[in-house]
Amino acid sequence: MAWINIRATSNAIKEVAMINKTLAAGTIALLLAGASTGAVLAQSAPSRDHARSEMRMQDRAQDRAKFRENRAADVAAFTDARIAALKAGLKLNADQEKNWPAVETALRDLAKDRAMQMNARAERREAARANVQGNDQARPAPDAIARMRDRADAMTARAAGLKKLADASEPLYKSLDDGQKHRFSALIRMGGRGGMEHHHWRRG
Repeated sequence: MAWINIRATSNAIKEVAMINKTLAAGTIALLLAGASTGAVLAQSAPSRDHARSEMRMQDRAQDRAKFRENRAADVAAFTDARIAALKAGLKLNADQEKNWPAVETALRDLAKDRAMQMNARAERREAARANVQGNDQARPAPDAIARMRDRADAMTARAAGLKKLADASEPLYKSLDDGQKHRFSALIRMGGRGGMEHHHWRRG
């Protein structure tokens, strides 16, 4: 009888040992699986962050493109309105009308050049921003010399446009009476206050 009890006890101990081994193996498997999953998640996190960053950059680029498109439409609309206001305010007679087309062309060219300069500056800023973001580097300090050169180029272009406007306007201006000359000066100044052209009629 004692032998039977000893044998039963031995079998029970073996069963407990097997259960413990099974539990230990299961625990190790779970730990390994968890570690593997953690490693995969750790590796995939930067990829997700990069993808989100790319999507944000694309969204911003689309927003800027839409803004430039709307701004171009605004510039065109404001230019049309100001040219129409100038001509209506002058109340030109038939002889004076002959000199008007050259003035209108010069005004439109000036507005077009200004819009092109604005777009060029915006594109340079976007290119610089994309280069910095793509290289994961800190934003570089502004180049003062490059800015001065850009400013000088813009001023030169605006000066040339204003000279063309002055040359085109001179024949018409000489044909105006005193009242028309006063309105011409006033309307040109009004065209240079604010708006999308940023003073390009008056100040270039």
